[in-house]
Order: sequence, then C-alpha cells, then structure tokens
Amino acid sequence: MSLPRLNQPFVSGTVDTPLGKVPKVFSALRVVVLWGTFKARWGVGRMNYTVDPGLYAIGEPNADSPVLVSANYKMTFDRVRSSLAGRSVWLLVLDTNGINVWCAAGKGTFGTDELVRQIEQSRLADIVSHRRLLVPQLGGPGIAAHEVKTRSDFRVKYGPIRCEDIGKFLDAGSKATPEMRRKTFDTWERLILIPVELVAALRSAVILIPVFFLLGGLGGPGTFWSNAMTFGLFAAVGIVSAVLAGAVLTPILLPWLPGRAFSLKGLIPGVVAAVGLAALRIFIWGSAPSTLEILAWLVLVPAASTYLAMNFTGASTYTSLSGVKKEMRIAVPLQILAGVAGVALWLGSLFVS
Repeated sequence: MSLPRLNQPFVSGTVDTPLGKVPKVFSALRVVVLWGTFKARWGVGRMNYTVDPGLYAIGEPNADSPVLVSANYKMTFDRVRSSLAGRSVWLLVLDTNGINVWCAAGKGTFGTDELVRQIEQSRLADIVSHRRLLVPQLGGPGIAAHEVKTRSDFRVKYGPIRCEDIGKFLDAGSKATPEMRRKTFDTWERLILIPVELVAALRSAVILIPVFFLLGGLGGPGTFWSNAMTFGLFAAVGIVSAVLAGAVLTPILLPWLPGRAFSLKGLIPGVVAAVGLAALRIFIWGSAPSTLEILAWLVLVPAASTYLAMNFTGASTYTSLSGVKKEMRIAVPLQILAGVAGVALWLGSLFVS
C-alpha cells in the first residue's frame, strides 16, 4: 500500500484502516492556503503547486463511505476538500503532474490508466466494501468507465461539474440536476483566469520592451536618447497595449465579441487598441510619425492581441480540441506573417529615410 506523506501542511492526522493509517486532511482552508492560491493565480510557482497523489480521508470515513476522485493540482484539491466540510469521504488523488481535472483529462494524465494505478497502489478494494467511484464530470474525456470496471471492478459515476455541488449531489442519492451538468463561463470565471495569462504575456513583454527601446534609440533623425524617448518609449506603450487588448480586454468581453475563433475575438480589441495608439502617436506624442511607423503598429498590435487571445481556448467551454487545432493551423501562420511585416515596417520607419 502506497500512501501520501503525513507531513504535508494540510494533513490533520490519520484514519485507521485494515491496511494501516490513511492521511486525514483539514476541510477548512487556512490563510496560508489562500495565499498559495493567490500566488498560483498570478503564475507564481504554478507548475509546482501540487499534493502527493494517493488516498486521503476527509472526516471519519469507513468502509461504506463514498470515494471521490480528484487531481493533484493543489488548487483543485483545496476546493474539493473545502466543499466537503462536515462529511466523511475518501478522496483518491490522481497524479496529473499538477494540472487541473479538465485540462489533465484532455492531456490524458487524468485518465483510465492513472485511475486504475491509484486504485491498485492504495489497495482501495481492501479499504472500502463497495465498488463505486465518483469522478468529476469534467474528467469524463479522460476516463473510460467500462475499462475501469473491467480492470479494477470499480464502477465510475460522474459527479457534478462544480465542487460546490458535490454535497447536494451526494444528498440527492448521487443524482445531478441539469444545473449541475452545465458548465458556465461567466464574467467572474473569466476574470480569475486573466492574471496567470497576463503575467505570462508580460514576461515576454519585459524582454521585447528593452529591445525595441534600444533599436528606437539607434534609429531616427535625432540623438540616441531623443530617438529612444520618441520611438522606443512609444514602442513600449504599443507592446503593453497589445498585451492588455489580448490578455485582459478579450476575456472580459468574450461573450459579446463576434466570431467563434478566439483569434477572431482577439482581433477587435487589438484593432481598437491599435487605432487608439495611432491617434496617440499622431496627435499627442511629440514629433510627427511616418506612415510606416503608424502602419507598423496597426499591424503589430492586432497580431499580438489575436495570439494572446488564443491562450484562453483551453479554459473555455466555447471550444473543442478539433476546433482549436483547425484555428491554430490558420491563425498562427497569419500572426507570424503579420508580426514579421510589422517589425519590418517599424524598422523601416527608423532606418529608411
């Protein structure tokens, strides 16, 4: 029997079983957990935000208690355990490499093989008297229920989409209402996804801004610093505008932006940002710009915005895997072409008189 470590900070003790002691976890979330969730939302330590896979106890479960299946992404683990306060259940955590249930199911790590492996390693059949597993509905694409039954004798039941509904689902005799089967993607759900994508985009921006600033100083009619403050600094504003259009405005406005493809949805905020940027450059920003410089940003900002908007495809119910692949085959080459053309136009505005 392979068990998770007992010295993990959320483990409050143990529960005795015929095979030994199983780690018992807190249901209440402490301040340190909320701080960890906040950091993960902003991409800090996101890929290492994990718990040990294996079997855990919540409350005082016995041989007849339900067995819930989840992922070892700690944010998922924390939401599940907090939703089960006051209940006694077993929680079987799969090794998904720190990826949430939905994404891991698509990648195959929240899958049949891993579920069967954890059933065997935890010797679950010797701990519970029944043969029922409650798997999250969003994990369905990775779990072949008939194969799990053949290989382990455990039957898979798909639970509700939201952790908050697990208690109601159990109280109703493991029956879901239509609302429990419906995945929403409302404004708040989109907002909480923005930070991690924004930080990832800004990491690239931090590299690009000094490069554009330096090149802006080297080109142009004036001294290095006058050129840098005119062309280079404006380039920094352009890069930030593209990031905000693609990584912030697009997810906020998602339901109201036309088109099904996320690249198309990201085009409109990108164009609006580019036009506003051009107006800023023409009417407010120091010396009169060249036509090439204006054209450069009218191309670069929408190209970057459409690319960043595509990062949200994996978090949305609006997309399918085949649709995403089709979109990428069409959009990415166009984005690369537009990016190269935009950079060429911008360099031309600096160095070609």
